[in-house]
Amino acid sequence: MNPYALSVLMSSLAIGTIATLSSAHWFLAWMGLEINTLAIIPLMTKTHHPRGTESATKYFLTQAAASGLILFSTTINAWTLGEWTITNLNPMPSTILTIALAMKLGIAPFHLWLPDVMQGLNLMTGLILSTWQKLAPMALLIMVSHQLNCNLLMLMGILSTIVGGWGGLNQVQMRKIMAYSSIAHLGWMIMILAFSPTLTILNLIIYIILTTSMFVMMINLYSTNINKLATSWLKTPTLSALMMITLMALGGLPPTSGFLPKWLIIQEMTKQHMSLMSTAMAMSALLSLFFYLRLSYAISLTTAPNMSNSNLTWRAQLKPMAAMPVIIILSLMLVPITPILLTIIW
Repeated sequence: MNPYALSVLMSSLAIGTIATLSSAHWFLAWMGLEINTLAIIPLMTKTHHPRGTESATKYFLTQAAASGLILFSTTINAWTLGEWTITNLNPMPSTILTIALAMKLGIAPFHLWLPDVMQGLNLMTGLILSTWQKLAPMALLIMVSHQLNCNLLMLMGILSTIVGGWGGLNQVQMRKIMAYSSIAHLGWMIMILAFSPTLTILNLIIYIILTTSMFVMMINLYSTNINKLATSWLKTPTLSALMMITLMALGGLPPTSGFLPKWLIIQEMTKQHMSLMSTAMAMSALLSLFFYLRLSYAISLTTAPNMSNSNLTWRAQLKPMAAMPVIIILSLMLVPITPILLTIIW
């Protein structure tokens, strides 16, 4: 892609998200979401492959339907209350808005587009879709969290964690596995949204760090499926070991950073006398942990830890990104500074 066109599209992505984050008017927030959607579609089709075109078409249709619902719900809300302010919502428009933003994010049961779209993208565009594109819709949900239907949020949260774990069990493509991982993590964020929006923000930050770390390592190892991942130990043993630990962090095992949001969310749900629901969430996390363990097994336990002496063509020179060490450290070592993080967010 032409560098000038790429810079315009990346700038549009940033402008769309910032416009939504900084707006107090529903129409401006909707415009920011639309700019975001229109900016990422050319990035999806830049590979000139039928799968990329299919992904862009599915993404556009889903996002257009969700945008229509957002405009419909906010128009009804403005007609009822006489104002377009984001912080004021009626019960009926708030339910429609929750469904529309769930469609934009890929939360179950509106998740079916996400794995198929992710599979047709290259890894860098998949990274943008999994991280940056979640910011604007999630920010809107956090802004109106005190007026949303709590039962609907909890239903979507528990469904997302179960679907995200169950759907990833049978996958061999890394992009689909990361899509189901995204659905499961969004379920944890939505579950706690009505009770503690600050914990949702913390969970979103750690999810973005972990997902970015995972995608950056996949880009460096050229790994798009489990078979390619299994040969990565011969190329870079250190990076493969770090990827294994990052997968454990995505699964939420202590003492990695991924344990932090799950621990705090279960603690908060227990305080709200939701012990049964928190137990169900913890059990559903075991489904996700199973396929993370399967990937870890493929990376580090199927090949002896020694370097290959052959000069094969697939032994390409790796070009690690400058930010990779920082991202990996953040994804593994945030638990000891939990009090500082909570002080900053609260």
